[in-house]
Formats: sequence, structure tokens, C-alpha cells
Amino acid sequence: MPGPLVIVAIGTALLAIAFLSSAIVALRRRRLFGTAAGVTLALLLFAVAALMATISVATQGYRALTREELAATVVVQPTGPRHFTAHFIFPDGREATYLLAGEQIYVDAHILKWKPIANVFGLHTAYELDRVGGRYLEIEDERDSARTIFSLAEAKPIDMFALRRRWAAFTPLLDAEYGSGTFVTAERPDTLQVLVSITGLLLRHAGR
Repeated sequence: MPGPLVIVAIGTALLAIAFLSSAIVALRRRRLFGTAAGVTLALLLFAVAALMATISVATQGYRALTREELAATVVVQPTGPRHFTAHFIFPDGREATYLLAGEQIYVDAHILKWKPIANVFGLHTAYELDRVGGRYLEIEDERDSARTIFSLAEAKPIDMFALRRRWAAFTPLLDAEYGSGTFVTAERPDTLQVLVSITGLLLRHAGR
């Protein structure tokens, strides 16, 4: 089922076509003012439709956030000194396992907070897990020891987070865009919950 932004984009595009048709009729009747007005409105509506379609594609993979939400369950299993596996189980059923180095597991996410005007189109605070990595307790080890980091984000043709960094046109719609990260010790077998709230990301031991 198409999302609300796709429906808005289609409706806006159809309205733009209607204005463009009116402009063509006005041109045939040599009504220059009507032609200019119709073309101007059509171009404006086509631009709005394109913007809505772009946002719809760019926010694929992001999940709406209205409360504290479980983003993933992680089963941690040490495999040797300062090495461990992290098996992720996502809410949609996907699973992935990563071999990490360090004493701690680190997870971060992208958070998008939309302004009230964007809420009208069904856009609310959303998140997407971005990376998982191993983390060392000592700075010297971070500098000199093996670094392990992997992407958790789903592949997409364009990404809203990247678009916001490049184009100021999204400023009126986005209130804030930021990264949030969290880490805990991973030196013993454990089951963790990656949770996202409106204040950011956190890791919690399952059952606590």
C-alpha cells in the first residue's frame, strides 16, 4: 500500500497536469494571462510532487518513532580475548551476525525529527540503525588495535540523512537530524536490546 507521501505526490502531480491542461486551452484561445498562470501553477505543483516523491524514497528504511521502541535484539558471544560475535535479530525478521574486536559493543543510529508542517503529510520522528562496531576500553587500543565496524542500514537509492546534509531546501521541513550512539561491555555471553526513544539510542540487558 502506498505511503501517505506517495499519495500526496500522485495527487499533486495530477493537479499539476490539470493546471497544465488549462494553460494549453488558454493558449489556444490566446489568453496569455491564463496561460502564464496555469503554467506557473503547474510547474510549482510538479516541484512539490517531486519533493514529496523524493522524501518518500529517501526515508525508506526509516521507522516512525512515537515511543521507546525495540530496534533489534543482539545476542553477544565471546569467541576469544577481546573478540566476540554479535547476532542481530531485527523486528522484521532479518538476522545478521558480525565478528567484532574489543571489550564493548557499539551501536549508532540516524534520527530524523520533522517540523509540525511535515507532520501534516504523515512525517514524524524516525530512525534507522546505522552502524555496529567493537569498542576498546583504552584509547591506546582504539589507536593501535584492530578496528571492526559494519553497516546496519539497508541499501537505498537515496537517503534522507544525506539529502539533508547536501540540500538546504529541506531545512523548513526538518527540525533536527542527528546521530545517537550507545555501547556496553561485551566480555561475557549476553542478550541485549537496542532501544530507540525520542531522546536517543540505548542498549539494555534483556530481562532487566
